[in-house]
Amino acid sequence: MKWILLSCLVAVSFSCRERAEATEAKIESSPNIIWLVAEDQSPDWFPMYGDSIQSLPYLESLSKDGVIFTNAVAPVPVCAPARSAIITGMYPTTLGTHNMRTYNAYAKGENEPTIGIPSYSPVVPEGVKMFTEYLRKNGYYTSNGPKEDYNFEKTDAAWNDSSKDHHWRNRESGQPFFSVFNFSVCHESQIWARTYDSLFVDPADVKVPPYFPDTDIVRHDLAVNYSNLKRLDNQIGKILNQLKADGLYDTTYIFFYGDHGGPFPRYKRALYDSGLKVPMIIKFPVSKGAGTTDNRLFSFIDLAPTVLSLAGIEPPKVIQGSAQFGKFEVNVKPKITFHSSDRFDELYDRLRAVRSPRFKYIKNFNEDLSRALPVTYREQMATMKELRRLDSLNELTEFPSIWMQSVKPKEEFYDLEKDPTELHNLSRIPEYKDSLVYYRELLNQWIKNMKDLGEVKEQVLVQNWLIKGKQPKLKKLQLEETARGIELIHPKTGTTISWRYVTDSVWNVYVKPLNKVIPFEAKAERIGYQDSEMLNWN
Repeated sequence: MKWILLSCLVAVSFSCRERAEATEAKIESSPNIIWLVAEDQSPDWFPMYGDSIQSLPYLESLSKDGVIFTNAVAPVPVCAPARSAIITGMYPTTLGTHNMRTYNAYAKGENEPTIGIPSYSPVVPEGVKMFTEYLRKNGYYTSNGPKEDYNFEKTDAAWNDSSKDHHWRNRESGQPFFSVFNFSVCHESQIWARTYDSLFVDPADVKVPPYFPDTDIVRHDLAVNYSNLKRLDNQIGKILNQLKADGLYDTTYIFFYGDHGGPFPRYKRALYDSGLKVPMIIKFPVSKGAGTTDNRLFSFIDLAPTVLSLAGIEPPKVIQGSAQFGKFEVNVKPKITFHSSDRFDELYDRLRAVRSPRFKYIKNFNEDLSRALPVTYREQMATMKELRRLDSLNELTEFPSIWMQSVKPKEEFYDLEKDPTELHNLSRIPEYKDSLVYYRELLNQWIKNMKDLGEVKEQVLVQNWLIKGKQPKLKKLQLEETARGIELIHPKTGTTISWRYVTDSVWNVYVKPLNKVIPFEAKAERIGYQDSEMLNWN
């Protein structure tokens, strides 16, 4: 009897192990992946990064099940350029998406009429695509919403659904998915939009950063942001609960991150860590590495190749980022990251930076401009108005007054270990000269190697890209009837072919010949180009 019982236990043990191994194999081959993206937030205000002012139970629970990244950074400290890097794995200065913003879906012709900038999609280098297209080619259901803002017009091949109503639940049964949920409740604009809403923290309890004046107005705005994070946490909780209800939480890669630094002055649009560093948590399947911290440098240009690698897809060679995990994880991890800042709405000011965990070097190309550019959009915030008011009265203390100065130095150099808030510029300190020269050369070489388009006036770029004020148009598709079906061809290398049945609304990525019996329509797509004329097959 004992032998029978033992045999049963052994059989059960092997069965459980086989099921576990089968589950892990399935996860590895085509894992489900979720992105939870918070707008305009730095790590400063999150409990998992040491802040104790506001409890965020859902995100805290996710961090206990996941890995916390302490050196996740945006290449640009503002949304549209940063999102162009996220969706392509490329530096915005290489793409031509470095200005904020280039493409505005809501603009009728003119994007920034006061300076004569139209709404345009940069013509990106050959082979650059929205990375989700590769997921769709490999059978994934991809969904996004409600925000896009890629600084170019999206291609229809990128998403099965990009709308406020998107959801992984809309996929076919058993289909792997990649779904992005964007949360705008913590955006910069919500600081003034929600200024009279309920506060979940006492303004007296918040910590005022040393580069802000400690006034009631500033404290109130900080308390509004903390309260917005509570609202964010509740919204994220709904998604996490849906994953759990669907039995997907344990087996899904869940990324939480901010799309760039915080919503305040000297945060958003600034090349200091307050504008570049973002909170990032990755919960791996079966909570691998749960509760640990990862200090690697993780730039947004790494997100696209990392997701492709997790899905078992080799990242295209054109991608500038590195796969941090998965089948195609790179052996040598990045030791430095690069960052840029150019036009913000109606104002130009070119800056470049290189960062390591220890040092940051910033090059200011326009010394005669203030760091506190009077960007009309930002001037709506009470904290910005307070900075202006106190500055006009000459009542700002040392560190807030530095950011408000009418000019800035040609170079800035900071020791991030000793001075994490970047208050003491070391560019003229003799003992740092060798380090400064080293980082300066790193940056200059990067500008050269990446073919930094910030060196070209935007009006010239637009003139080079557009034809008589319009995006260039792709030539018509060619087709060939073969024994395999209808084969579609386009003469331009790197062009995407999209198709759909005439009864459908969703475009598909063309990967194999189509059935010649069923009517369909098809077109050629490429970032920066108008779609080709429609090909209709009846």
